[in-house]
Amino acid sequence: MGRLFGRIRPADAVTMIFLSLFALLTLTHYDSTASAGRLLLTYVSLLSIQVLFIKYPPERGVLKLAHDIAFPVTAVFLVFDTMTQLVPGVNPRDIDYLLIRADYWLLGGYPTVWLERIVNPLLTEVLQLAYTSYYFLPVVLGVVLKTKKRDREFDESLTYILLCFYLSYVGYVLFPALGPRYTMNHLQSVPLEGAFLFEKIYGILNSIEGIKRDAFPSGHTAVTLVVLHLAFRHEKRLFCIYLPVTALLLLATVYCRYHYVVDVLGGVALYLVTMAAGRVLMGSSRKAG
Repeated sequence: MGRLFGRIRPADAVTMIFLSLFALLTLTHYDSTASAGRLLLTYVSLLSIQVLFIKYPPERGVLKLAHDIAFPVTAVFLVFDTMTQLVPGVNPRDIDYLLIRADYWLLGGYPTVWLERIVNPLLTEVLQLAYTSYYFLPVVLGVVLKTKKRDREFDESLTYILLCFYLSYVGYVLFPALGPRYTMNHLQSVPLEGAFLFEKIYGILNSIEGIKRDAFPSGHTAVTLVVLHLAFRHEKRLFCIYLPVTALLLLATVYCRYHYVVDVLGGVALYLVTMAAGRVLMGSSRKAG
């Protein structure tokens, strides 16, 4: 068994573990989950592809690129899409009211409402772009490491990033919440308006993400902090670029009304959990190898 797991990349193990978990949740909540058959087919299909990659690991060429980048990225986004049905099927009780109370208890008010005093079309534009950078920061880091043929650093980074994504999905199942853009819109008196591309980007993100219970913990916060940490560890120049982007992104999560402040704090906690769990996983892999 030790030799078997020694041959499996930690990143592949992460994918298999969480695909299996979500498939099991779908089976145990089949009757209460909309489109449960489609979800199960998605998980099983991805699992089958992952098993094939493990059994027949490609050495080079297009298949190697698919194994290293295309498949993990595709799996993460396909699984995220299934959260629309899986989360309410498994846990139909939203906790937005608790998060709103927590924000009020911590800050003495509603952060998204308080931030209306600094709303400005140009600032909104910049922060929306920073928020959207979340989708590109991990990919750019991976491409840089791959281009430099730093395979060990690439595999390590891929493991941490995948682990953070999938743990955030587990968080959505455990703590379903829509976020302030849906629950607190009636309290907002100043609309968010951009200068150039805000409305288009906002619409694209809404069409991609749909109405999901994906507010707590903030995956944008957790994944971005993990990527920033890895950039500091492996690519200092990239870290210098990522640092101001990350600061703007964290502000954007609340300013753009995607998240409560406690979501961001939950994202910070998830980042810490990811780094600790990732170290254990990478250490176990080295021992098994």
